[in-house]
Amino acid sequence: MANIISLVKLTPEGVSAIHDVDPSVKLVEAGGWFEGEYADSWPTETIDRYVRGTGHGTRAERDRILESAEIIIGGFPIPLDLRGRAPGLKWVHQTPAGASNLRSGDLWGSEVAVTTSRGYGETTAIAEYAIAGIMSFAKGFHQASGDGDRAKFKHSLYEIRAIEEKTLCVIGAGGIGHEIARLGRALGMRVIGTRSKPQPDANTAFDRIEGPNRLYELLSESDYVAVSCQWTEATTNLLDHLAFAAMRPGTIVVNIARGEIIDETALLAALDSGHLGGAILDVYVGEFESPPEARLWQHPKILITPHISYRTDRSRLRAIELFCINLRRYLDGDPLENRIDWSAGY
Repeated sequence: MANIISLVKLTPEGVSAIHDVDPSVKLVEAGGWFEGEYADSWPTETIDRYVRGTGHGTRAERDRILESAEIIIGGFPIPLDLRGRAPGLKWVHQTPAGASNLRSGDLWGSEVAVTTSRGYGETTAIAEYAIAGIMSFAKGFHQASGDGDRAKFKHSLYEIRAIEEKTLCVIGAGGIGHEIARLGRALGMRVIGTRSKPQPDANTAFDRIEGPNRLYELLSESDYVAVSCQWTEATTNLLDHLAFAAMRPGTIVVNIARGEIIDETALLAALDSGHLGGAILDVYVGEFESPPEARLWQHPKILITPHISYRTDRSRLRAIELFCINLRRYLDGDPLENRIDWSAGY
């Protein structure tokens, strides 16, 4: 019998789905129990955005819950000392799609199997955000917002661009990248992209896919660039002065991945020089530690939002769906889907 501890709040449907995999599993629902601890270990920005309660039980009671855990379902944030408090822990499934939020804790690089919900999130919603952001600059909506504040049109500043027959470069042709490509193709765009391990036959939404070593070549062909790759050591400051210089004049960039993938100083320089047409940022460097820098928030060619591209008005249980798939595999001794490769960083 596997002991499963959920640190996220489960719906009745989610609970039923887990028990349907194997009725013998023991599931302890501890969603919200640990929230009172996070203020002592996570930055204020993280607490303000993601923590809604004050926690339950005593520290001793929470420790006893973790001591019995073989499997944990976690969200964001999670206890940074989770590994040390759960000696019998074998597998952690986290409902977020990325892995970078785990870098601060003692799970990172450990022998515990950790899986993410990569590919099982609201990929279409995130792709819709990317396309909407691109179109907001292409059609001058960002300028309209400023004109409304002044109650006066600046007609000459409306640089309207076409979408159809233009080239979109998607950096990171995974699940989200594929959805961005699909929507871009539906608008008549030519879509090219990069992937760490190109699989042309599996990415029919793309006109062309290359490895990361061909990025600058692709950027030189593109009118719009969408960043949807994982944040790793290799992708930190991937878009730097050289990358922006490789882009066409007027290129519009949207980032729905992680802020650390873009060198923000280089981005501002490219915008100020007029080389870039605009940037839409749903993420920024250090977003879990502090608000955006004023220079980002106040720049007339930047639209910045608080990491909301994944939100939608529909409710789906895809993270739990993947957990149930992997629970069956775990119980059968089979490899887990989306297991983090610590050396790759995701």
